[in-house]
Amino acid sequence: MEGNLSRRAALLTKIRDFTRSLVMDLSSGQSPTISIDKFTNYCTNPNADCCCRYDLSNGQEVMTMETECNVRRIVVLLRVLLIVQRLLQENRNVSKRDIYYMHPSLFSEQSVVDRAINDICILLQCSRHNLNVVSVSNGLVMGWLRFREAERRFDCISSPSIAHPIPVQVEDVKDIVSVAKYVLVVEKESVFQRLANDQFCNANRCIVITGRGYPDIPTRRFLRLLMENLHLPIYGLVDCDPYGFDIMTTYRFGSMKMAYDAKFLRVPEIHWLGVFPSDLERYGIPDRCLLPLTTKDRRRTKTMLYRCYLHREVPNWRLELELMLQRGAKFEIEALCTHSFSFLSEQYIPHKIEGGLYI
Repeated sequence: MEGNLSRRAALLTKIRDFTRSLVMDLSSGQSPTISIDKFTNYCTNPNADCCCRYDLSNGQEVMTMETECNVRRIVVLLRVLLIVQRLLQENRNVSKRDIYYMHPSLFSEQSVVDRAINDICILLQCSRHNLNVVSVSNGLVMGWLRFREAERRFDCISSPSIAHPIPVQVEDVKDIVSVAKYVLVVEKESVFQRLANDQFCNANRCIVITGRGYPDIPTRRFLRLLMENLHLPIYGLVDCDPYGFDIMTTYRFGSMKMAYDAKFLRVPEIHWLGVFPSDLERYGIPDRCLLPLTTKDRRRTKTMLYRCYLHREVPNWRLELELMLQRGAKFEIEALCTHSFSFLSEQYIPHKIEGGLYI
């Protein structure tokens, strides 16, 4: 509680200093300028000397009152900053959508608010949740895990195959206890429910998490918290398509939109368990389960292949992505169920983990 109070006080001081400097510029007849650090978690020029870092900015973006687009961006930033100041003073939490509806005519669309919040996080050198701007959590967890969030107690261990929502206020999660052997992250809720129905956690003494598609911030922060506290192997299971691959990279390397916070959100220890293009032959997936890559899929895949971390950190991921493009086909995790409904939980996952067939 004291730590949260001191953090809010420090942020309020930064806001006061920032606005005071703008007022001083205006009162002295100068046009105020706002410099915002630029962050990136990858570049797309793998042949050049790559200097991408998760903890350093990559130059600055300078906003002045001399162009109309910058004026509008500054006005929006200051309006959102005023809202954030109130949230911190009153210690209230709201969502990004709540902020949008406070001034919809000014903001015009949600992405304008999102950008302003990211700008403020960079200016104040903090994470979004420190501003009391919270995301709705879509993630689910089950398995051999017990923890507390504020006054709530989550006892997944008593019923390992029952799903629990991942907390929104991940910073309040304490007293994490687990006897699991590993953590499995699955892309989709349908696969999560398949594993729950098969009593997968009971049989394999593990923790299973799903972000239900692209993971939200609470899900990524929660997985990062488990990584830091439990030091367990972490595996990711996604569809064999460009979107599944992009979800894997989001877990491991972070997203470009929130590159400034990647060091607190990324899970560098996660291994890609599947499904791979090379799993087609290994597990006898029939041709009727394959779908052709669309023009959009091909374009997306070719773009992803240029990301520097695929060359620098996980070249085997790039080889699988190239194989997908070469074959021109994609398939879902559920294609494994052509063998039997329990093939995924009883054969595929245990076989790959025990055999070290992950990258």
